[in-house]
Formats: sequence, structure tokens, C-alpha cells
Amino acid sequence: MNRDDRVVYDVVVVGGSGVDTTVYVPALPLPYADTHVVPPVVDRIGNTGSGVALGCHALGLRVKLVDLIGDDPQGALVRDHLAARGVEFGWAVVPEGTRRSVLLVGPDGRRTSLFDPRAAAGQRLPEELYRPAIRGARHVHVSITDFSRHLLPELRALGVPTSTDLHDWDGENDYHRDFAYSADLVFLSSAGLGDPSRVMRDVIARGRASLVVCTAGAAGSYLLAEGADEVRHVRAAPLPGPVRDSDGAGDAFVSAFLYGRLRGLPPEECARLGAVSGAHACTSEGTHENPADEDTLLGRAHGPSDAPGAGRAHGPR
Repeated sequence: MNRDDRVVYDVVVVGGSGVDTTVYVPALPLPYADTHVVPPVVDRIGNTGSGVALGCHALGLRVKLVDLIGDDPQGALVRDHLAARGVEFGWAVVPEGTRRSVLLVGPDGRRTSLFDPRAAAGQRLPEELYRPAIRGARHVHVSITDFSRHLLPELRALGVPTSTDLHDWDGENDYHRDFAYSADLVFLSSAGLGDPSRVMRDVIARGRASLVVCTAGAAGSYLLAEGADEVRHVRAAPLPGPVRDSDGAGDAFVSAFLYGRLRGLPPEECARLGAVSGAHACTSEGTHENPADEDTLLGRAHGPSDAPGAGRAHGPR
């Protein structure tokens, strides 16, 4: 029996669940004061793995998320939210507890994240938790939790296509290198990069990626394929409403890009879908409360207001 006969999931997401405590503040950066009166502070499901899993599930993909969480109220929130939405979740309990972030969100939707990874040296996913899932997956998305890096050699040996999101990597931090050079598809943000094209070319040259995608918010995204001379640019999608909260836009982009990739679409079209999904996320409060579904994604991506987005790069070169 070949591997295709065992496929159970379209996407398995490894690591990256948690809880976001969102505080809507009057300005960013927040000016010093003894007290700021703010709207109600809200705890919601958050972190990158949750977002990719929920986004892919909303688009009709068969998804499983595997992770380490705590036996704590935050872990219960994660489990309950995923169960309520029908996302399969496999977890093991660790004493350090569930990852948390405090998100300061300004009036324009921009945010600052204070991340508590709850990591411990030597943490590992139990083999019985992840191995059957990754062996039955069309694609595995690996969050940059430290324990996830230890699955990378096994994924290579199995021949399962992989992706990762380096987020705001500066191109230098050694923590990210295993992920950057081991995944077949690499996402990252331009936020920490002076010259995104240099880092994108480095990932292609030193790693196994056939494609690197750099998101740049309202400036769109940039794509560099293995063997290509030029970085390609894809414009951002029109916002379908006023910006409420930019949290989760990057994870929404990734989930829609993977949806397109698993349908065999070319990279520029995948990036256009990602842009639509990211724009949708910006108009919804919370990190992952309202991911775009398939009808919404395709309707906006192919509607009359959506102009072609691919062209020569006007940013990184």
C-alpha cells in the first residue's frame, strides 16, 4: 500500500495553539500612565497553529492539530473552541501550561503581542500523538515551537510536503534556521527584515524550499521560487469592511495559500487567495474567531472588484 492510500488529512498542523488575551488600547505605542481605562479584556483562542488549523477547516480541508497544552483554563478554552468547530485536536499535557499572548490592539487595528511560550528544554511530542497523523497527511504545517523541529527529519524521510511560518524572523536568529532550511514551503513576514529578498534567496539557496513567500501587510506579498531570477509581487486584496483587528491575518493568509496549493493552483493565485483571507481577518474582532469560508474566499477572489495581482516586484529585488 502506498502513502496515498493512507491519506486521512489534507493538513496536519504541528504545535502553536494557545490563548490570546486581547486589550484594546487608546494608542500604540501605549503612553505611560498609572491606569488606562479600556474596553472589556477578552480571552480567545489564539496563536499561529490554531489559526492555520481553523482557517484550513473553514475552507473545507480535513485538518488535525497536534500540540502540547496545559491542564489549565487556557487549555480547556483551546480544546472547547476546536471541538465546537469540529477541528480534530490531539494533545498531551505538560506542566508548563498552555501558551499565552497578551495582545495590545490600537484603534487602527495594529497590534503588539506579548508572547509567553511556556516552553521547557527537551519538550517532545509523544510519538503516538503525531506519527499516525503525519503518516496520513497530504501536507504538514510545522509551527516554530521548539519541539516541532524534532519532527523535521522524520517528515523528510516520509516524503510528506511541509510548510512553516517564520513570522518576523530577522534572517539571523539561529532559533529559526532549522525551520527555514527544512520546509518545502516557507512563509515569513517582512516586519523584521531590512532586505526581504536577501533572506528569501538565502532560504532557497541553503534549504530545501521550492518557494518562499514574504507577506508585507498592505503592501501585499512577495514570492520567490526555486530557480527563479526575480521576486514576484502580489498586491494586497481590498478590505471588505473597516479594519477591526489585524490579529490572525498572517495565519489566515497561510491557510488560504495552502488551500490553493492543495488544489494545484499556481503560486500567484495561492497568494491572491491568501490576500483575500488576510483582508477578511482584519475586518473581524479577535485572532481566529471568524475565518473566511470557501464561498467567501472564492467569491471575493474572483469577484468583479478583484483585479489581477501578480506582476514584477516593486519591493524586494
